[in-house]
Amino acid sequence: MTTDTYEISAVRYAHHARRSPENFIGGDEHDVDMPLDYFVWVIRNADRTLVVDTGFGEEMAAKRGRRILHPVGEGLAAMGIAPDTVEDVIITHMHYDHAGNLGLFPKARYHLQDLEMQFITGRCMCHPLMRHPFEIEDVVTMVRKVHENRVQFHDGASEVAPGVEVHHIGGHTKGIQAVRVHTARGWVVLASDTSHFYAHMEQDRVFPVVHNVEQMTEGYGRLRRLATSPRHIVPGHDPLVMARYPSAGRGLDGWIVRLDFDPVC
Repeated sequence: MTTDTYEISAVRYAHHARRSPENFIGGDEHDVDMPLDYFVWVIRNADRTLVVDTGFGEEMAAKRGRRILHPVGEGLAAMGIAPDTVEDVIITHMHYDHAGNLGLFPKARYHLQDLEMQFITGRCMCHPLMRHPFEIEDVVTMVRKVHENRVQFHDGASEVAPGVEVHHIGGHTKGIQAVRVHTARGWVVLASDTSHFYAHMEQDRVFPVVHNVEQMTEGYGRLRRLATSPRHIVPGHDPLVMARYPSAGRGLDGWIVRLDFDPVC
């Protein structure tokens, strides 16, 4: 069976200033600046382009107190990608910062875990604490796409395209999935929020927004087994991603980096 090889880019679209105690269950004794960066990811080769997650826009940034740096559509345009040509969008999970902007991709089929749809439409959403990271309009939009035959559900591990796989990890949300991609440097794993920061998986610590602590901590081992090496795992919100990977091109420094290249530090 042929395994295709892809380029991967991380597109930074928003930022949020934050202190480290807010990023760990139990806080952090160092109490230092530890901001969140927000990304969508692009997987592509000569035959296909896939987008991982869809981000959020200005209205949601104002509501949630975040700062848009470059709208998602602008980042895609900088890479020469027209959103209306994208045929496959992988949604790692349905939190507002990963599943907004769903109307940006009018022709896409969305890839989602069964468990995530059950989670966002089931009894857990009766609890304000559990539903806080979700936006009802994003959930309703995804339900509409189901009825339009534009959602492909996955149960555990599945191949989306040759060389692109999704793997249910759980923990942060009930149905969160990581994305495993074959590149010239080996298998790269887009962890998304199965590990917000490098520090979470390296120190076996947990981000405070969590559905199941056991699944989340066990998930770090799953990520390592899926990736060619720990240097092939890319966390979901760590500004260090911008520092560790080379720019995707002139004028894209601090905005878009190439994850299929070896880290520079």
